[in-house]
Amino acid sequence: MIKGIKFVSIPVSNQDESLKFFTEKLGFKVATDQPFNGKQRWIELLIPGAETGLVLFTPDGHEDRIGGFQPISFQCDDAMATGAALKAKGVAFAQDPKKEHWGTSAIFKDPDGNQFVLSSR
Repeated sequence: MIKGIKFVSIPVSNQDESLKFFTEKLGFKVATDQPFNGKQRWIELLIPGAETGLVLFTPDGHEDRIGGFQPISFQCDDAMATGAALKAKGVAFAQDPKKEHWGTSAIFKDPDGNQFVLSSR
């Protein structure tokens, strides 16, 4: 039976630049970085304390997905504080953290312009 989500893939145009962003600015850890084919590497990242990981990889034919809103929401304890910490590291935001009746959220961008939700209750 299915036990969970192992990883989600983030489409990127430059794996080196994306790897630097996700490790240096977001604090993710490299689980695997190895050759995959002549064009890309297979790069799996771990989020400290989480079971689900990320893969910086764009399948052939999916290049049009680079730079759009990604259906991924990153959870944190305090979106206001985390947003401020990420901004201090140079992370760009499409939407600053704001409080809603259901919680607090923001939308940040990676170097390719991919957008992700950052949320807390």
